[in-house]
Amino acid sequence: MVRGDLEGLPRHALPDGFAIRPYARGDELAWARIQSAADAHNVIVADLFRAQFGDDTAELGRRLFMLEEPTAAAAGSGTAIGTAAAWFGGARRGPEAGRVHWVAIHPAHQGRGLAKPLLSRVCLALRDLGHDSAFLTTSTARVPAIALYLSFGFVPEIGGPGDAAAWMALQKSAPGLALRLDGDPP
Repeated sequence: MVRGDLEGLPRHALPDGFAIRPYARGDELAWARIQSAADAHNVIVADLFRAQFGDDTAELGRRLFMLEEPTAAAAGSGTAIGTAAAWFGGARRGPEAGRVHWVAIHPAHQGRGLAKPLLSRVCLALRDLGHDSAFLTTSTARVPAIALYLSFGFVPEIGGPGDAAAWMALQKSAPGLALRLDGDPP
């Protein structure tokens, strides 16, 4: 899915007590715990974090975010229950495009109004880091995630007949989804 610019981004506040903080050394274990619990479509293995993000802690601190549950103490001391990255677009996309990468909220905390504030933070970080557009990869099996991305102005990117067929099947199976396949936002 793609978003052609990073202007007019939706902003959503976190429910009281929750916090979003940048990556800190050691968050790899929390990231893997959250991803393993939330992602039924991928196998999360021990070295996946480093394979996806490398080990530049300064860059990770600018681009990877941890969502924490409420705690009586300051941010940074609560349990991480969500994560998302404002990552690089890569060679295929060029430096202008940023990537919304590995968004997940632990299933015990889903449905509590946390995904929109987390995605807001990531999209704003992409813009603040100098990216002028954004993309993400997902599966059409992830209907709630797709609904979230559509609400942020992302649209399907059709790269060939297989993509078109998958999105058309989703459109038929989820008619309430504000999905258009002509490239224009709904």
